[in-house]
Amino acid sequence: MQSLLFMLSMIVDVFWWFVIISVVLSWLVAFNVINLQNQFVYNIFNSLNAIVEPMLRPFRKILPDMGGVDLSPIFLLIILSTLSFFVRYELPRYLAG
Repeated sequence: MQSLLFMLSMIVDVFWWFVIISVVLSWLVAFNVINLQNQFVYNIFNSLNAIVEPMLRPFRKILPDMGGVDLSPIFLLIILSTLSFFVRYELPRYLAG
């Protein structure tokens, strides 16, 4: 059971890093630091968006338009951090009895 909890915790952590990298990459593209004409950058950008965008979409529906500032990654990171804490500390105590 402990290995399953460890695996679940690692999956949540990987998603957390995907969100962080996706946000940083979108800033770099927006400020024209990196160019999407580069095939490698384009593939990474599209892959990360395909993973992260479905998780961000529900938050974008709920949150009001902030004039170009997207707060949905912050809320997703809070949810993922809470889930990670629950899986690492609370769930093992609950399962142990």
